[in-house]
Amino acid sequence: MTNSQRPNSQRLPRPVATAADEAALAHLAESQVDLRPQDAEPRFSERASFEADPTRGESDLSDRSALRRVVGLSTQLTDITEVEYRDLQLEQVVLVGVWTEGTAADADASMAELSRLAETAGSVILDAMMQRRKNPDAATYIGSGKVAELADVVRATGADTVVCDGELSPGQLRNLEEKLKVKVIDRTALILDIFAQHARSKEGKAQVELAQLNYFLPRLRGWGESLSRQQGGRVAAGAGMGSRGPGETKLELDRRRIHKRISQLRHDLTAMRKVRDTKRSQRRANHVPAVSIAGYTNAGKSSLLNRLTQAGVLVDDSLFATLDPTTRRTTTEDGRVYTLTDTVGFVRHLPHQLVESFRSTLEEIADADLVLHVIDGSDPSPEAQFAAVREVLAEIDASEVPELVVVNKIDRADHDTVVRLRHLLPGAAFVSARTGEGIAELRDRIAGALPDPAVTIEVLVPYTEGALVARVHAEGTVLQEEHTEHGTRLVAKVSPELAGQLTQHIAVG
Repeated sequence: MTNSQRPNSQRLPRPVATAADEAALAHLAESQVDLRPQDAEPRFSERASFEADPTRGESDLSDRSALRRVVGLSTQLTDITEVEYRDLQLEQVVLVGVWTEGTAADADASMAELSRLAETAGSVILDAMMQRRKNPDAATYIGSGKVAELADVVRATGADTVVCDGELSPGQLRNLEEKLKVKVIDRTALILDIFAQHARSKEGKAQVELAQLNYFLPRLRGWGESLSRQQGGRVAAGAGMGSRGPGETKLELDRRRIHKRISQLRHDLTAMRKVRDTKRSQRRANHVPAVSIAGYTNAGKSSLLNRLTQAGVLVDDSLFATLDPTTRRTTTEDGRVYTLTDTVGFVRHLPHQLVESFRSTLEEIADADLVLHVIDGSDPSPEAQFAAVREVLAEIDASEVPELVVVNKIDRADHDTVVRLRHLLPGAAFVSARTGEGIAELRDRIAGALPDPAVTIEVLVPYTEGALVARVHAEGTVLQEEHTEHGTRLVAKVSPELAGQLTQHIAVG
């Protein structure tokens, strides 16, 4: 498909419900089951309706860099499969969740996050359904009765996509698409889609592509069969959300070629990892402490990096705006040099395919001397964010790295939340990267947690050894410096290794 042949990237008008549709919705309303526990009322109950806002959509999306499609993504390869691409379209979405455990607030938070994920991917949310059950249905995720209700909602709203708040098996995916006659994607595919939109570097694109291929490989039959029967309908191969990057494919996709591509990506990422490891080793050899910023997506990690280092990193108020790690050098108040690295954000139920694909990047956290664990203090459930990040840190073997919890956005947090978090996290730093509140104290906390060079030396370095003076500045902490007739007199704290090389220049008198 050429660019001129691609459909226009215009928002589809929301269909007007017919009298039959209104009657069907009235019947659904009468048949609702009250799932509310005795102590709470979830915002997303059996069916929670979203009122379309005509001011949202194209105007918001045009200003949101998170929704740029990845043009020229390396998966557009003719030797793998035929993949069709289209311009940005706003898909009409119905959300579906299964409430199996936790409180009503937990269920509400999960669906609210799914809603924001879908909006970040470029969707308009038309409606939502939630079902309370012990376990997801093995065949259709929500059970045959709910599938019938969902089909009525899809027809009444004119939705073209259903997003499920969980990872669907190939069979569940196939069964739902056969019954609903629209595209169905799960939470994992949605997150992968957002990552594909945000990937910028060669390494980031390769990591996302590898994750997508590993996700789609066991689902080729399920996706291919349902889509092949619906060609020309609402579901089309490679169209829209859930199909970026390697995207959706036709039934005759060659598994052997996919496996070959996966092998090539792993080979390429291994080479990129060696480059990253070399840079990391150089920092280690220079005894420069490393601090990594980790935390939930959109917790303000990039803003914190900018506040601490004046890095000028692009800050975008959207989910997963940062995929590629950014490292900046900065200093403590007493002149010690250290690096600060902003890393990819986490989320509840982060797809394991992404964790594996981004493992080399996430090792920046595991190899750090200190982790700044950033929490969004303005979030309705910061404790859940904290637990989700801790889970991923354990998965990447970073649980033993010294951690300083940083509660960000306290300028937007309500008083009760701040009081509660101070009680739950007594050792945390409370800051606002936006206003600068608490940043000075955070700098002091970081300085106190960094490994400190153990040797204090006083040397007189000849002017002919300027490179050695530069090393002391780069690798150690210069306490005093004086330019004399015979050379540069330094009092500094350096590593034992560098101190050994400076012994011949010990100052006398």
